[in-house]
Amino acid sequence: MTDASSTAPPNILSIQSWVAYGHVGNAAAMFPLQRLGFEVWAVNTVQFSNHTGYGAWTGMVFPAELVGELLDGIEARGALPTCHGVLSGYMGSEGTVDAVVKAVTRVRAVNPSALYCCDPVMGDVGRGVFVRPELPDLIAAHAIPAADIVTPNQFELELLTGHKVDTLEHALHAAHALREKLNPGGPRIVVVTSLVRLDAPQGVIETLAVTGDGAWLCRTPFLPLDPPRNGTGDAIAALFYGQFLKTASVPRALSLAMSSLYAVLNVTHQLGTREIQLIAAQDELVQPRQVFEAEKIG
Repeated sequence: MTDASSTAPPNILSIQSWVAYGHVGNAAAMFPLQRLGFEVWAVNTVQFSNHTGYGAWTGMVFPAELVGELLDGIEARGALPTCHGVLSGYMGSEGTVDAVVKAVTRVRAVNPSALYCCDPVMGDVGRGVFVRPELPDLIAAHAIPAADIVTPNQFELELLTGHKVDTLEHALHAAHALREKLNPGGPRIVVVTSLVRLDAPQGVIETLAVTGDGAWLCRTPFLPLDPPRNGTGDAIAALFYGQFLKTASVPRALSLAMSSLYAVLNVTHQLGTREIQLIAAQDELVQPRQVFEAEKIG
């Protein structure tokens, strides 16, 4: 029998932004994935002092060519065939969208079973579109068709499909429409985060997961975090992706991811901090004490 300590952990390539202070992008996704037992090859598309929600920051956007160059270096080490999947978040330019899709193609060429999870970071309710105006169409045309799993928030689901999402029926309709655009060879999983609908119970926030086998809804109590904390979308995408790779179960991954995120946000609320408390609540990332089950619907 192989000792667990001698078993190499699975590897995930995560292409996202990075901040020195706080938790968004890779700084919100990398640690949760590591706590779940994954090696994370982080490729950073920007290096900022802090997230842009503060209104001021320092740092720089890296050239899109850097993604390909770093993949060249990883490939030169002979490591690319051991990549189990790709996770992408904020893509700030046309070149970065192209670089991410090419990275996915390169990984699949040497490991066809690798899954690509695309978090299509484009905007949010209240803020509207906060990326360059051409990016939503580029992401829809290039990144979405390459993705096996996609994790839009409610606003992004509407943007990607053109469907209004204000009831559960509308959310299911839009999610199924988006599924049809995903990689035909993959599981075609759509996870709709931060779902607020007219026909939902009071005082909750929901996440909806839709597959070819069914749909599941997971709800947690709504926490009055004002302003809404940056990085929650990055964290939930990483948590769901990691748990799905571990369990191969959409409802289980949804339940565990939502439960962990709720615990993180609850600690954040209790401490009154502007940044999400991934470190303080790190044990909850692995085994949340309060588990919110995913309910099968439709």
